[in-house]
Amino acid sequence: MAQERNQHVFLDDDVLAEIKHQLANIQFGSLEIQIHNGHVVQLERREKKRWGKSENAK
Repeated sequence: MAQERNQHVFLDDDVLAEIKHQLANIQFGSLEIQIHNGHVVQLERREKKRWGKSENAK
């Protein structure tokens, strides 16, 4: 059985500002946050671009 830990993720101001920036500038998609030993080590942003049928019609 996994042992439950009450450790908090460390977020410095620069990391928090970058997360906020990425979230504010994405319309459709996802933001994945990688955490190792309680520290954010990587952000991965996936964004979707979709066009409706009326926008593609010529």
